[in-house]
Amino acid sequence: MEPTMIAINDMQKIYRMGDVEVPALRGVSFTINRGEFVAVMGPSGSGKSTLMNMIGCLDTPTSGSYILDGAEVATLNGTDLALVRARKLGFVFQQYMLLPRQNALRQVEMPLIYRGVPTAERHRRAETALRIVGMGQRLAHKPNELSGGQQQRVAIARAMVGSPAVLLADEPTGALDTRTSEEIMLILTRLNREQNLTIVLVTHEPEIAAYAQRILTMRDGLLVEDRRN
Repeated sequence: MEPTMIAINDMQKIYRMGDVEVPALRGVSFTINRGEFVAVMGPSGSGKSTLMNMIGCLDTPTSGSYILDGAEVATLNGTDLALVRARKLGFVFQQYMLLPRQNALRQVEMPLIYRGVPTAERHRRAETALRIVGMGQRLAHKPNELSGGQQQRVAIARAMVGSPAVLLADEPTGALDTRTSEEIMLILTRLNREQNLTIVLVTHEPEIAAYAQRILTMRDGLLVEDRRN
């Protein structure tokens, strides 16, 4: 049995707008083991984006517990959360978030620059990550020289170059056509299987969620279904 990577217990998030309280999460609990590939689904306003922000240490819950890779992170301050994000998490978004003037190799090196990794080691690790996602022949290409699918491959390489404990993918195929979406999902599936990478994916598309081993369905701030594919 793989160890627990994510343990969320009775997590609540309440946003206050003037005198009005808006509950976005209303007591959510679940665990995800190392190496699982989990999709989070739900209609707009279901709480799935808020949950993703919590898992990604982009926000803190109003109450409840969040243990990530053995450490409680629900009560950390902004500085400590930033350190957790840098060391433990990789992010892939619908928009590729690439820097327009930097080539693919430099894009992927960025997280390692912030960590102070020496230049030669940075180059080696970034090139390896790009080769894994099928971009080994595009190291010198800038975003405007790449297709949408190729840009997303670069973004995936950047997310995994720091060997994160968890890869978070927020609608990663939302801007791509069907065929390219399939290619991206096959890359994520391969990373999950070959590197035992824990992946949490947010999507509103059932055909994308079908690639995951398990689907969590949110509705009205609650986890209403947890099923295995």
